[in-house]
Amino acid sequence: MNSLSVVIITFNEEKNIKRCIDSVKTVADEVIVMDSFSVDRTGEIAKEMGAKFFLRAFTGYGDQKNTAAGYATYDHILYLDADEFLSPELIMAIEEQKEMGFPFDGYTMNRLNNYCGKWIRHGSWYPDKKLRLVNRERGAWNLDLVHESLEMKEGSYIHHLKGDLLHYTYSNFDEHVEKNIKYSWLSAQLLHKRGKRVKAIKAFINPFWAFFTSYFLRAGFLDGFYGFVIAVNIAHLTFLKYTRLYQLQQDQKSPS
Repeated sequence: MNSLSVVIITFNEEKNIKRCIDSVKTVADEVIVMDSFSVDRTGEIAKEMGAKFFLRAFTGYGDQKNTAAGYATYDHILYLDADEFLSPELIMAIEEQKEMGFPFDGYTMNRLNNYCGKWIRHGSWYPDKKLRLVNRERGAWNLDLVHESLEMKEGSYIHHLKGDLLHYTYSNFDEHVEKNIKYSWLSAQLLHKRGKRVKAIKAFINPFWAFFTSYFLRAGFLDGFYGFVIAVNIAHLTFLKYTRLYQLQQDQKSPS
């Protein structure tokens, strides 16, 4: 049986951190919490629950997680956000792999998102497959501005786990809109940095397609009113992202 470290990065997560740590207590041999100088009780709660607690100024999601992993005692690491926790079925699946000595290099899992109090089981939000449990000798986080991800070495073997990673997203509509504004700008900057170029028509066509895909092709309508709201917000995010990317292109062409 191999041991497992759980790594969580935090900032003002006092309402979530206890639930997150509670959910891993049967599978984790240690919990590492790296905090970006929270001003609430995040650190106090994490320490009370036995987590190893570290402070570090935030330098980006990927860099923060890679640095936190450096404090882990064990090579196999489960990365969680503070607003996530494990379902009972996922706990059992991880326990089974742990008993076998984690024979794979990495493990994916479906993430089930809670939106304004409702679990969203259709549309573009489910199954929201995530790679979160890895042997750190085989994978590390990239340093993208937004939507950072674990990148595995060539030839790595990945296994998909049963069960869901449960995630509380937005408690109200305003939070969602505010995050769209933030993420769209970061996404546009990332695409621009990578040399991605778009025509203005993308800002009109892609949002409609994003809505159609989430609400109709992936059956978001089965989630009722909130399925519709999510599809609209996905379209909104898409519109902002491509509009801002186009704006960056135009600014680059214009003389300073």
